[in-house]
Amino acid sequence: MSVARVTEIIAQSSKGFDEALHDGIKRANKTLRNVKSVWIKDQSVDLNKKGAIDTYRVALKVTFVLEG
Repeated sequence: MSVARVTEIIAQSSKGFDEALHDGIKRANKTLRNVKSVWIKDQSVDLNKKGAIDTYRVALKVTFVLEG
């Protein structure tokens, strides 16, 4: 029998949602073992003073299997 855990990671990028997602997944795999899936819980952007997008942010739910 396997037991899994879900944790939330927030990643950001100045280039786009795709890069933020990939950076978040890379970081999750660096810290956690047995990562099995990731789903995007939320996306948001921060704007600069001129109203243009400054930062893309994704909130990720990461599922990993606990070692036993």
